[in-house]
Amino acid sequence: MDSLKLSLSILDASEPLRKRAPQVDEDGKPLTDFMVIIPGLRKKSRPHIERTTDEIHRILGCYSDVVVFAELNLALNLLWVSTRPASGKHFEIADAIRSSVPDARLVSHM
Repeated sequence: MDSLKLSLSILDASEPLRKRAPQVDEDGKPLTDFMVIIPGLRKKSRPHIERTTDEIHRILGCYSDVVVFAELNLALNLLWVSTRPASGKHFEIADAIRSSVPDARLVSHM
């Protein structure tokens, strides 16, 4: 999981996500992205948020061969994930997250 960058943003980031999230991998190949919303997460207790982020990190680590970048923005209750293109992996990863975080919903994939 050395190549995976997972960050947790409590407040809105000062720089737009499009500038932080990579668009290509280390070989210059384009990445694909998806978003998951977790309604109400920011209003949960700190221990609940930590358990949720730990679980998301664990799941994304299981897919470290395709996940290149992930950011959970608590101000927006939004998880952004950038991956190498791999057929069906977005849905597989989103389903794995939803299995552990029942409120999580896949919003968009590109």
